Amino acid sequence: MQSLQDAVDEVAERAGFSGVVRFDRSGQTELSAAYGLADRAHEIPNTVDTLFATASGTKGLTALAVMSLVERGALELRTTARSLLGDDLPLIADDVTIEHLLAHRSGIGDYLDEDAVHDVRDYVMPVPVHELATTEQFLPVLDGYETVSPAGERFAYNNAGFVVLALLAERAGGVAFHELVRTLVCEPAGMADTAFLRSDELPGRAALGYLSVDGLRTNVFHLPVLGNGDGGIYSTAADLSTFWNALLAGRIVSPERVAEMTRPHSDWPEESRRYGLGLHLHATDDAIWLEGYDAGVSFTSLHQPSTSITYTVISNWSEGAWPIIELLGERRRHMAS
Repeated sequence: MQSLQDAVDEVAERAGFSGVVRFDRSGQTELSAAYGLADRAHEIPNTVDTLFATASGTKGLTALAVMSLVERGALELRTTARSLLGDDLPLIADDVTIEHLLAHRSGIGDYLDEDAVHDVRDYVMPVPVHELATTEQFLPVLDGYETVSPAGERFAYNNAGFVVLALLAERAGGVAFHELVRTLVCEPAGMADTAFLRSDELPGRAALGYLSVDGLRTNVFHLPVLGNGDGGIYSTAADLSTFWNALLAGRIVSPERVAEMTRPHSDWPEESRRYGLGLHLHATDDAIWLEGYDAGVSFTSLHQPSTSITYTVISNWSEGAWPIIELLGERRRHMAS
């Protein structure tokens, strides 16, 4: 069989991959490689230490911040959203709970309905993106969407629900959401390079997100200036490997909470997978992962406990990661057989 490095190099060349790939097994890094440019205009290359946006990969960290507050007694899974929202977002039903939101079973209307968006580059925020720097500033974006289904009735992937979770976490914890993620998730996990970064003041190590395989147009007008509960945190491949080790060692929340988060709460047959609480689950084996897709971002970080395989693929253009992810998925299944 072709070596992993050669196989990834071949697919990266064919697909025009721009980003970073890391593959670990049994605690050993078998591949860590960067491709393409972090800044095309200035021809600055990506490196294995480049900071990349992870889009909806953030949802897993949001879920962990919420579960950490549950462990501390500030929230319960059965806490209703209404008990903390007061008069805000009146269209969210009174019986919607934290658990419903974490499991994408809340039935609330979504400000970003991915089923209705045919191309992520076509979506624009309903308010100016520079006005979305705090969680409370998302209230006008979240408001006005009718309930789609009764709470608990069915699974429906929902971005708004995770911004609502961020809002509830802030109000219950008395601390800004971004700070909660830093102190409750990133610090105990040892994720020193993972943070919410403003798109209009990115540090030199951060990759710009591009809308296509070539060209200079970035995603700066397509996304909130600062990410929130449903997406937008920046990270590195190394930090994401660290994340899985910390999660399963109980350093972020207790093993009992991890078990609850990785227990299937829903089948998702349209995507050939299941879903826990903030985490994607394989349909038939024990693989768990974070996933993100948005204008200028494509990302997966997966861990399979039974084989001790972890891999992360992050690309700084919208479709870039998927061919590499497919290759690594095939390799994982071959190694497991």
